[in-house]
Amino acid sequence: MQSPQSTVLSIDGLVKDVGPLPALDGKMLRVVGGLSLVAERGKVTALLGANGAGKTTTIECAQGLQKRTGGTISLLGQDPDAADAGLRSRVGVMLQDGGLPPSARPIPLLRHIAGMYRDPWALDELIQRLGIDTFSRTSVRRLSGGQKQRLALAAALVGRPEALFLDEPSAGLDPQSRNIVFELITELRSAGMGIILTTHLMDDAQRLADYVYIIDAGRNVAEGTVAQLLQRNVSPDPSQPHIRTLLFEARPGLDFTGVFPAGIDVRESRAGSYSVTGALSPEDLAALTAWWAARGIMPGSLSLEARSLEDVFLDISGRDIR
Repeated sequence: MQSPQSTVLSIDGLVKDVGPLPALDGKMLRVVGGLSLVAERGKVTALLGANGAGKTTTIECAQGLQKRTGGTISLLGQDPDAADAGLRSRVGVMLQDGGLPPSARPIPLLRHIAGMYRDPWALDELIQRLGIDTFSRTSVRRLSGGQKQRLALAAALVGRPEALFLDEPSAGLDPQSRNIVFELITELRSAGMGIILTTHLMDDAQRLADYVYIIDAGRNVAEGTVAQLLQRNVSPDPSQPHIRTLLFEARPGLDFTGVFPAGIDVRESRAGSYSVTGALSPEDLAALTAWWAARGIMPGSLSLEARSLEDVFLDISGRDIR
């Protein structure tokens, strides 16, 4: 159980309606319905969900940028809907759309923001760390998507916040920038900052998050550490293996009936390319190699992939396009 001192954000039964909407005959649309979560200091808490799942609405309500319809929210011990400037100065916000003035240039903008805080981050360090000096002469409107993301992160960090909200932080980043941003997030977590991020990128959540809430249709449908979620829908016996995928290339048209026990799915995705998915055991692999040996089959390639957070998400949220 979290102590009040360790909790940066607590949401209980959040409800957010929008409208009335003509498309719904003047009715309200419920975009978040009864969502609850807790985020702690020194941890990265991830809200994972498809586009339109309600992640951004949730964190905007948590920051007081949108008025909630129902439920309770405590941000650093205060209700954000009634917060004063003192609370705002303790919270850093990086929104997906940036919210940056288009005509501003990066460094003067950061200096202006820094002037609003008593003890801002050393700007030269932040600018160099995020590579902002490489595009300092370019106005915000002419920056690339990744450059805007790095500038928005710097703006969120200038005030040395206790709680940091990141909405899709790696959107538009090239691999080098992504690594820089992820390293910085890891350092901030180690320094005790409470970080709440939203993403629809499973790799981001799997790499960064200490605790994950999977959001679907405005409600949290699963939660846990990455390790706990990877065990979801697997045998409760911890000695049993995770669901895995075995990939191999062999001659096309093979029939694997009777090779694997029930619950193991074998598919030929294209001619000669096979995937075997399920709670694979060492005995299953031995049976497959024996079956190959009996038929004189040498696979052209062979790889074993552990179950990923994306597999868990698709199991929970479904695989159909919405």
